[in-house]
Amino acid sequence: MGHTGVVIEPESVLAMRIVRFFRLPVFCLFGAGLLWQGVAKAAAGPDPHSFANLDDFRTRHLALDLTVDFDRKRLIGSATLDLDRLNPQAETLVLDTRALVIRSVETATASGAFKPTRYRLAKADAVLGSALRITMPAEATRVRVRYHTVSTASGLQWLTPQQTAGKTQPMLFTQSEAIHARSWVPVQDSPGVRITYEARIHTPKALRAVMSASNDPQAPLNGDFHFTMDQPIPSYLLALAVGDLHFAATGPSAGASPVARTGVYAEPPMLQKAAHEFEDTEAMIEQAERLYGPYQWGRYDLLILPPSFPYGGMENPRLTFASPTVVVGDKSLVSLVAHELAHSWSGNLVTNARWRDFWLNEGFTSYATNRIMEAVFGTERADMERVQETEELRREFVEVPDDQKPLAPRTVLKDPDDVAQIVVYNKGSLFLYNLERAYGRAVFDPFLKSWFTEHAFTSQTSEAFFDFLKQRLLQAHTGGMTEEQARAWIFDAPIPADAVYPTSDVFAKVDALRTDWLAGRIAANDLPVADWNVLHWTYFLDQMPASVTTAQLLALDAAQHLTQSQNGFLLKSWLPLAIRHRVPGLEAATEQHLLTVGRRYLIGDAYEALAEQDLPRAKAIFAKAKAGYHPYTQGKIAAILRKAATAAH
Repeated sequence: MGHTGVVIEPESVLAMRIVRFFRLPVFCLFGAGLLWQGVAKAAAGPDPHSFANLDDFRTRHLALDLTVDFDRKRLIGSATLDLDRLNPQAETLVLDTRALVIRSVETATASGAFKPTRYRLAKADAVLGSALRITMPAEATRVRVRYHTVSTASGLQWLTPQQTAGKTQPMLFTQSEAIHARSWVPVQDSPGVRITYEARIHTPKALRAVMSASNDPQAPLNGDFHFTMDQPIPSYLLALAVGDLHFAATGPSAGASPVARTGVYAEPPMLQKAAHEFEDTEAMIEQAERLYGPYQWGRYDLLILPPSFPYGGMENPRLTFASPTVVVGDKSLVSLVAHELAHSWSGNLVTNARWRDFWLNEGFTSYATNRIMEAVFGTERADMERVQETEELRREFVEVPDDQKPLAPRTVLKDPDDVAQIVVYNKGSLFLYNLERAYGRAVFDPFLKSWFTEHAFTSQTSEAFFDFLKQRLLQAHTGGMTEEQARAWIFDAPIPADAVYPTSDVFAKVDALRTDWLAGRIAANDLPVADWNVLHWTYFLDQMPASVTTAQLLALDAAQHLTQSQNGFLLKSWLPLAIRHRVPGLEAATEQHLLTVGRRYLIGDAYEALAEQDLPRAKAIFAKAKAGYHPYTQGKIAAILRKAATAAH
């Protein structure tokens, strides 16, 4: 499980459970020189997860011309990169690739014609891929690479009609974070490099293409789609999906409101359900703008993908990719939208410069998610989610190796996908919560807003944030948190002993009910759970002591019908608990859950529990389900089964 043994699986955070998550011109806010100087300074130093020679060349703009070939499961076409020459003496450009088949490479000056040039594809590294070394003639600032992808590209998933919701058309979608963009585009694949892009995508005429760019829901299905993204983004936010996709406006966008900026793309069977589930999206945007400044990306739409999507959501600009597992009919899981929306400020607007600074994306976003949920749905709902997030941190933090417990660790992981997610999401969010408590919202909110406003469209390091924190909060408003305390949160391993944890009156009542039920003072049939949602149930189950008996769990299931639930989040908590306590009658429901849900966060614990009890059966189910899983999920479940097999011997 990873090249360092450091693995806390992605989405072990409430917002990403309910998960994994516009448009003022950049130069209206910053002078061109100031902006790009800030980017270069913030992202200074080598990126250990990229081969790119960033001190010599920087990509400014990318133009894609790609044909989607479902029969051979490949993208075929070209990528044209416009570059800044930072080192006039540099003779070689190095791009990141992974398993791309390079057909030709050409270079050009700003106004000249393209001419062939020499190139060499280096020996592949198992994680980082292959460096593409391109000879750059003097004055050349443009490169065109003709290539095609392979069917096993890590950033692409090709679905047969049977694997989609509609069962009539195939589908393709991408997942570029963390370093998977290089498996479908030759780029400088580092979050410290921000680019604008345009694309022309050729598809079968029955299908629609959408991207993390300008999308026209009325574009004709003629097999020729054009996109532009005129704000600079890192390569991990390049995104494409092609399928039988239809559009519906959500919330005020569907009515008389002058703000028409939210909607949903989905296959027909999911479209109206998703539009209803996410009808509060505009209200979320308005509350986020009140807290953190204008939404600078134009539209905010959601794309609902098939169940094989491996994450809760992915914050691709203008078009969040989302799992159908959050469409449950009661809006209990819409913090997914709040999380991915919050990334429009933390992550998309201000990005981590290196993957060791990932908490600047996810910790900030998890904190902002809670604030948006509180503003839209009330304090009680937000407190429940905060408590679940911190309880998850307490349970799982002990399993993280000490060198990965700092928010900004010194140890470099071989694969950034193996980052300790419980740290970057939950510890990061708890740090900002503690800053809020130390200074009060009247002081902290303007501070955080200024971080986003003053660093918009740049990539930043943990050290840069710490300097900003010292100057603009710790020194400007004394008496809250010392520099030593703040430094310990970011750069040291332990959670500080004086950390303040959120509480929830609702969960205190759930705790009391669980205690009474375990003690036999109340029967499972008499639990007052009529108004509970999935947050109540997952907390009730996740905090269950090891001393609970099989008979008690069997009675609970008989009374509350947990095994028959269609809610993937409830099953994520219930099935591992019941499997480990050998509750009878789980076989069909367990297999159905693992065969129909491809989101690793929702199935990993069940595989672990099943592998402990019946490894052959876990392997048999995985063999049946594997073809429907994303490559990321395939790898993580395979690693779980390998670990169980090793433990068994």
